[in-house]
Amino acid sequence: MEKENIVKKTCKELGITQKELAARIRVHEETVSKWSRGVIDTPEWAIELFKLLKLEQKYNTLKQIFADELNK
Repeated sequence: MEKENIVKKTCKELGITQKELAARIRVHEETVSKWSRGVIDTPEWAIELFKLLKLEQKYNTLKQIFADELNK
């Protein structure tokens, strides 16, 4: 069974490129590329950051929805 590619999944969910992901977590884009290609394992701290980025996006979406509702 093939292992899930957490980098590609995260980029897709956030609607960003690997280069943008690298910038957001402050690592070199080649590092993210190596994680994505399976050259090196994605460290646990990076996976936790991916989760936080997704959580932040959900928060910002909800915040915008509530702001839009208040401005009606």
